[in-house]
Amino acid sequence: MTISKNRPWFDEGAGYLVRPYAITGGRTRHSRSDFALITLVATTRSGALPPGHVEQPESEAILDICTQRPLAVAEIAALLDLPPSVVKVLCGDLLDKSMISIKAPGAETEAPSVALLERVIRGIRQL
Repeated sequence: MTISKNRPWFDEGAGYLVRPYAITGGRTRHSRSDFALITLVATTRSGALPPGHVEQPESEAILDICTQRPLAVAEIAALLDLPPSVVKVLCGDLLDKSMISIKAPGAETEAPSVALLERVIRGIRQL
Protein backbone atom coordinates (compact mmCIF):
# COMPACT_ATOMS: atom_id res chain seq x y z
CA MET A 1 0.00 0.00 0.00
CA THR A 2 1.51 3.31 -1.12
CA ILE A 3 -0.34 6.21 0.44
CA SER A 4 0.63 9.63 -0.81
CA LYS A 5 1.50 12.19 1.87
CA ASN A 6 -0.44 14.87 0.00
CA ARG A 7 -3.45 12.60 -0.51
CA PRO A 8 -3.91 10.37 2.56
CA TRP A 9 -7.34 9.27 1.27
CA PHE A 10 -5.86 7.76 -1.91
CA ASP A 11 -3.74 4.64 -2.38
CA GLU A 12 -1.81 4.30 -5.64
CA GLY A 13 -2.71 0.61 -5.96
CA ALA A 14 -6.16 0.43 -4.43
CA GLY A 15 -7.60 3.83 -5.35
CA TYR A 16 -9.80 5.77 -2.94
CA LEU A 17 -9.58 4.57 0.67
CA VAL A 18 -12.56 6.72 1.59
CA ARG A 19 -15.53 7.08 -0.71
CA PRO A 20 -16.08 10.65 -1.92
CA TYR A 21 -19.57 10.81 -0.36
CA ALA A 22 -18.02 10.01 3.02
CA ILE A 23 -15.65 12.98 2.71
CA THR A 24 -18.62 15.34 2.42
CA GLY A 25 -20.75 13.58 5.01
CA GLY A 26 -23.15 12.42 2.30
CA ARG A 27 -23.82 15.95 1.02
CA THR A 28 -23.90 16.39 -2.72
CA ARG A 29 -24.05 20.17 -2.75
CA HIS A 30 -23.40 23.04 -0.41
CA SER A 31 -26.02 25.46 0.79
CA ARG A 32 -24.18 28.13 -1.22
CA SER A 33 -24.23 26.16 -4.45
CA ASP A 34 -22.89 29.04 -6.53
CA PHE A 35 -19.62 27.27 -7.31
CA ALA A 36 -18.99 26.80 -11.02
CA LEU A 37 -16.07 24.76 -12.32
CA ILE A 38 -14.29 28.01 -13.18
CA THR A 39 -14.93 29.72 -9.83
CA LEU A 40 -11.57 30.89 -8.49
CA VAL A 41 -10.63 29.91 -4.94
CA ALA A 42 -7.93 31.63 -2.86
CA THR A 43 -6.88 31.11 0.72
CA THR A 44 -7.56 34.16 2.87
CA ARG A 45 -5.04 35.51 5.35
CA SER A 46 -7.22 34.11 8.09
CA GLY A 47 -7.25 30.83 6.15
CA ALA A 48 -3.97 29.76 7.69
CA LEU A 49 -4.70 27.07 10.21
CA PRO A 50 -3.91 28.09 13.77
CA PRO A 51 -1.66 25.73 15.73
CA GLY A 52 -3.60 22.75 17.04
CA HIS A 53 -6.54 23.31 14.66
CA VAL A 54 -7.42 20.15 12.78
CA GLU A 55 -9.30 20.27 9.50
CA GLN A 56 -10.17 17.40 7.16
CA PRO A 57 -7.09 16.34 5.14
CA GLU A 58 -8.91 17.26 1.93
CA SER A 59 -9.79 20.72 3.23
CA GLU A 60 -6.21 21.24 4.41
CA ALA A 61 -5.00 20.24 0.96
CA ILE A 62 -7.31 22.83 -0.64
CA LEU A 63 -5.95 25.51 1.69
CA ASP A 64 -2.36 24.48 0.94
CA ILE A 65 -2.64 24.55 -2.84
CA CYS A 66 -4.58 27.83 -2.95
CA THR A 67 -2.07 29.85 -0.91
CA GLN A 68 0.26 30.71 -3.81
CA ARG A 69 -2.37 31.74 -6.34
CA PRO A 70 -6.11 31.38 -6.89
CA LEU A 71 -7.14 28.15 -8.56
CA ALA A 72 -10.37 27.16 -10.29
CA VAL A 73 -12.54 24.48 -8.70
CA ALA A 74 -11.77 22.23 -11.69
CA GLU A 75 -8.00 22.68 -11.15
CA ILE A 76 -8.31 21.86 -7.46
CA ALA A 77 -10.30 18.74 -8.28
CA ALA A 78 -7.67 17.64 -10.80
CA LEU A 79 -4.73 18.33 -8.50
CA LEU A 80 -6.32 16.48 -5.57
CA ASP A 81 -7.84 13.74 -7.75
CA LEU A 82 -11.26 14.35 -6.22
CA PRO A 83 -14.62 14.73 -7.97
CA PRO A 84 -15.50 18.39 -8.58
CA SER A 85 -18.75 17.95 -6.63
CA VAL A 86 -16.75 17.00 -3.52
CA VAL A 87 -14.44 19.99 -3.98
CA LYS A 88 -17.45 22.31 -4.28
CA VAL A 89 -18.89 21.06 -0.98
CA LEU A 90 -15.53 21.35 0.81
CA CYS A 91 -14.94 24.84 -0.61
CA GLY A 92 -18.39 25.85 0.58
CA ASP A 93 -17.50 24.68 4.09
CA LEU A 94 -14.22 26.62 3.98
CA LEU A 95 -16.04 29.70 2.69
CA ASP A 96 -18.47 29.50 5.62
CA LYS A 97 -15.44 29.54 7.97
CA SER A 98 -13.93 32.52 6.06
CA MET A 99 -10.85 30.46 5.27
CA ILE A 100 -11.12 31.04 1.53
CA SER A 101 -12.41 33.73 -0.77
CA ILE A 102 -13.97 33.09 -4.14
CA LYS A 103 -14.36 34.97 -7.40
CA ALA A 104 -17.32 33.69 -9.32
CA PRO A 105 -17.33 33.91 -13.11
CA GLY A 106 -19.05 36.89 -14.67
CA ALA A 107 -22.65 36.69 -15.67
CA GLU A 108 -23.53 35.92 -19.26
CA THR A 109 -24.84 39.45 -19.63
CA GLU A 110 -21.23 40.61 -19.48
CA ALA A 111 -20.34 38.56 -22.56
CA PRO A 112 -19.57 40.42 -25.78
CA SER A 113 -22.42 40.87 -28.22
CA VAL A 114 -22.85 38.63 -31.23
CA ALA A 115 -22.35 41.62 -33.50
CA LEU A 116 -18.96 42.34 -31.94
CA LEU A 117 -17.87 38.72 -32.34
CA GLU A 118 -18.94 38.75 -35.99
CA ARG A 119 -16.89 41.92 -36.62
CA VAL A 120 -13.85 40.27 -34.98
CA ILE A 121 -14.25 37.18 -37.17
CA ARG A 122 -14.57 39.33 -40.31
CA GLY A 123 -11.43 41.24 -39.29
CA ILE A 124 -9.48 38.02 -38.75
CA ARG A 125 -10.58 36.65 -42.12
CA GLN A 126 -9.33 39.83 -43.83
CA LEU A 127 -5.84 39.28 -42.45
